[in-house]
Amino acid sequence: MTTSTTSAMPSIELGKSGLHVSKICLGTMTFGEQNTEDQAHDQLDYALERGINFIDTAEMYPVMPRSETQGKTEQYIGSWLKKSGKRSDIILATKIAGPSRGMGWIRHGENDLDALNIRAAVETSLQRLQTDYIDLYQLHWPSRNAPIFGQKQFDPALERPCTEIAKTLAVLNDLVKEGKIRQIGVSNETAWGVSEFIKEAEKQNAIRIVTIQNAYNLVNRSFEQGLDETCFRENVGLLAYSPLAFGRLSNKYSDDATAEGRLTLFPPTWSPRYMRPEVIEASKRYAALARAHGITPAQLALAWCHSRWFVASTIIGATNLVQLKENIDAFDIHLSDQLILGVNAIHAQMTNPGQ
Repeated sequence: MTTSTTSAMPSIELGKSGLHVSKICLGTMTFGEQNTEDQAHDQLDYALERGINFIDTAEMYPVMPRSETQGKTEQYIGSWLKKSGKRSDIILATKIAGPSRGMGWIRHGENDLDALNIRAAVETSLQRLQTDYIDLYQLHWPSRNAPIFGQKQFDPALERPCTEIAKTLAVLNDLVKEGKIRQIGVSNETAWGVSEFIKEAEKQNAIRIVTIQNAYNLVNRSFEQGLDETCFRENVGLLAYSPLAFGRLSNKYSDDATAEGRLTLFPPTWSPRYMRPEVIEASKRYAALARAHGITPAQLALAWCHSRWFVASTIIGATNLVQLKENIDAFDIHLSDQLILGVNAIHAQMTNPGQ
């Protein structure tokens, strides 16, 4: 059985940063594509009412990335900050895009994690967000070749020129000294990358990364294969994104193949890992398990992330206030030992099909 209790929103300190954030983070990638500016403001207002103080965005948002909309998400957050006067009430995180993944409209497609690009990205984000500092500045993906975004194994044949981590860290450290950013984090990173950032911080006596924002969900638990230990020993918190695997784990697409969501609205090439037959099958099994225990598939998926010791904060997103309320409420679900055993049994049979 599972139990549900309503309690105050728990918070956690990110590393030793002094940044205390809610265990739920509001993701905003729908702002400017699936959500209007007014709807975005309503979500931000409601999130704060529910005790969420952690807002995550990125310069490349919204998704689906397009030149016509790029930057709108930050703009909508900026207009809300100006209107609400709530800047001091939130921890604001944003991200710089790495080397172009077909997005030539971001700094002419020549974006890399070097001084010129990082400074340009920070300045434009500050302008759109209508603030003079960013609490947590993250590298959206590495400069180097790394097995991310559905690439399950490292492939030396994909090696390419890249900016050294030492150089990236040096400019981020300068920006911290200048007061434009407070703390730094990485995203879509590997255990090697985390270790290199820590090693370089010690070499340079520079700012340390305090977070890693990686995909983590029932069909992609790859974080548990080495990154969990690395981050534990280096005091780096996981910001878990895609806890519902682009909605796949809500089982809505199995119930209705035409259900509105990212997997039906956008080209399948954007999220091919969540279109794999084995992901669809695993999602059905988790949905059946959830319902057998009296909760919804989405509640199971979100409560699972919330229950893991290494998850500092889970990033949730929604396209309306009903969804947002349901997603936040799911974190009051406490999973029974029997249900956790059931999850692990499915995982043993179908290990990380969404990696």
